[in-house]
Amino acid sequence: MLYEIAEWLGFPGVLNLFRYLSFRTGASVATALLIGLIIGPRFIGWLRVRQGKGQPIRSDGPQSHLAKRGTPTMGGLMILTSLSLAILLWMDLSNPYIWACVFVTLGFGMIGFLDDYDKVRKASTAGVSGRIRLLGEFVIAGVAAWVITLQNGTVLYVPFFSQFSVDLGYFYIVFAAFTIVAFGNAVNLTDGLDGLATMPVIIASSAFLLIAYLVGNKIYATYLGIPHVPGAGDLAIFCGAIIGAGLAFLWFNAPPAAVFMGDTGSLALGGALGAIAVTTHHELVLGIIGGLFVVEAMSVIIQVFWYKRTGRRVFKMAPIHHHFEQLGWSEPTVVIRFWIIAFVLALAGLATLKLR
Repeated sequence: MLYEIAEWLGFPGVLNLFRYLSFRTGASVATALLIGLIIGPRFIGWLRVRQGKGQPIRSDGPQSHLAKRGTPTMGGLMILTSLSLAILLWMDLSNPYIWACVFVTLGFGMIGFLDDYDKVRKASTAGVSGRIRLLGEFVIAGVAAWVITLQNGTVLYVPFFSQFSVDLGYFYIVFAAFTIVAFGNAVNLTDGLDGLATMPVIIASSAFLLIAYLVGNKIYATYLGIPHVPGAGDLAIFCGAIIGAGLAFLWFNAPPAAVFMGDTGSLALGGALGAIAVTTHHELVLGIIGGLFVVEAMSVIIQVFWYKRTGRRVFKMAPIHHHFEQLGWSEPTVVIRFWIIAFVLALAGLATLKLR
């Protein structure tokens, strides 16, 4: 919005700064962070009053988690509020890519909200039916994937190989939708400990901030041998808003958490990362940068599959962060070590930009 105003005025004087993507990205980080820190205390207080007993805690989970009863959930609403306001203030409103990513973020956030609300209302860990959730997610992701492919095609680029690509045709829309849905649920499964999902999302968003900026710049994209997507550079503003909103939420979500993001936040943030990866044609690189989320999701799939086949468990408890808790690791130890892993994987993903 501010960009359009500055453009209408002809970018006079200090408003010339609005021409620069780097300035608007930094401003997006600061805006989302400031809004999140300001609204956080009152928002958490309001959630406590409205929810009463807070988020239900699984009785079959780690016993140490029972002490978290009463902690309010749906903190993702705080993230979505600060993120959305920052994006609307600093984005180019004519950019279809950002609107597609916003559509996924808010759409997944709404599905997560309905699930959280159902859990709190019933005082149960069982929310909206999994099938209904997935159906809604695929509809939202499918629409966004269709909008994105209308702008940048149906080509899948393979990392480590310069300009090596495969045109998937209409199947690309299915693949893109699956990527968005899968990553949304992977982040959702990771969100099981205080701060565990928040910081890896911030790290992954920081990596994609750089990727979006490079992909949107023809000179850098050509030099690195990565796909050039005109207009994708503005997604750096989107990533910046995620970083700012995530940092503000982490202030309140750090152990011991004063609030949980719930499915409202985790589904929305995971879906956002998936949509950004699809837009920048770095879907496969997302699997590296967000490798921690992939491992968390795979641990659940392996556990369920193997238990149904043999009646035995591969892990002491899934997702895998609970496995390490059962091995005797304290919650802060698991969280910080997983943060380190997320940081290393982000660096590995960024290395693909040059290793071609």
